[in-house]
Amino acid sequence: MEIKRDRYLNTLISKEHNGLIKVITGMRRCGKSYLLFTFFKEHLLSEGVDEAHIIEIAFDAFGNKKFRDPDVLYPYLKEQIKDDAMYYVLLDEVQLLGEFESILNSLIRMKNVDIYVTGSNARFLSKDVITEFRGRGDEVHMYPLNFAEFMSVYQGTKQDGWNEYMLYGGIPLVFEFRTPDQKIAFLKSLFEETYISDIVGRHNIRNKAELEELLNILSSAIGSLTKKLSATFQTVKKKKISNVTIKRYIDYLCDSFLIDSAIRYDVKGKKYIDTPVKYYFTDMGLRNVRLNFRQIEETHSMENIIFNELKMRGFNVDVGVIVQYDTNEKGNSIRKQLEIDFVCNQGSKRYYIQSAYAISDHAKMEQEQRSLMLTGDFFKRIIISKDTPAPYYNESGVLIMSVYDFLLNENSLEN
Repeated sequence: MEIKRDRYLNTLISKEHNGLIKVITGMRRCGKSYLLFTFFKEHLLSEGVDEAHIIEIAFDAFGNKKFRDPDVLYPYLKEQIKDDAMYYVLLDEVQLLGEFESILNSLIRMKNVDIYVTGSNARFLSKDVITEFRGRGDEVHMYPLNFAEFMSVYQGTKQDGWNEYMLYGGIPLVFEFRTPDQKIAFLKSLFEETYISDIVGRHNIRNKAELEELLNILSSAIGSLTKKLSATFQTVKKKKISNVTIKRYIDYLCDSFLIDSAIRYDVKGKKYIDTPVKYYFTDMGLRNVRLNFRQIEETHSMENIIFNELKMRGFNVDVGVIVQYDTNEKGNSIRKQLEIDFVCNQGSKRYYIQSAYAISDHAKMEQEQRSLMLTGDFFKRIIISKDTPAPYYNESGVLIMSVYDFLLNENSLEN
């Protein structure tokens, strides 16, 4: 089953011949290799590129093992470039190539070579693109399937598709399995044998159990502000672990693209508040299998999926904080903090978004939009609920839409 990934294909196409090394990053099994060797290659052929001018090597294939040696690969590539026409070099799992930085930095100096590579999160991260290529790397970050991509091949209603997506996530290979047991077994194996192994191996982690227990705590707390994780270890796990160690583990998990973070932002004070932070899983299936499919709260799952969609659309996403001063019954001044789920910025655009599973009555609507009405500016305010018949503006000027309208229409925020 082929699932189109036009968002990423169009991004690659827009970067053709820009003089930089196009580097596709993303979590394991999200579809990077298929994007490069199938979709992008088909595009090149459809544009009339001679197949002899497309050089593709997957370094994780046994038959290509010899090319991991830079002294073998570089002469081979030079031999393939036989004329002055443009050549497209497509390299998969480039971190397996010895001295890959030197090889790629040498190739990019050739005027008729356009380079595209994928890198595993085990040894090749977003920050590596910056440091290793010294300004010559152009990153294209890829995510698992979003809901619209998922529904493009799902055979069923959007409600049934939502339930399936919320449970098993968007790793493309999940579609290859028919039964829930098969999907769960695949996700469990993927988590343990690929993601955890990658992190432990890359960072030489000695206490794997600590890392896994932290994962369990974060899995249970999606959409919640994380406070004093070391105290949680002490209380729940009966173990002591330092804040320094916890921060290091969280950095590893973020670097591996398993989780992402949203920092609190004081909307009126226009400044960031370092702690606490919210964490979200990049794929809900991996989050759920981590907890053996316990704690499937649709409210938190919906918030996580909305966060991921906003990130895929290229927004910087923060948690909004509105500081308000009030007076209690004794006449004393009290400080309150109201929260906006997502403050989304992209260039000059900004949206304030609340995730509200259900808006049952006027009182609930007032509760959900209260913080939105106190921002002190005129950027668009949006509430995304589970079920709303059609997008509409309420009497306060807040756009109300269903999660389906938001996820299935890439331009939904522009309504």
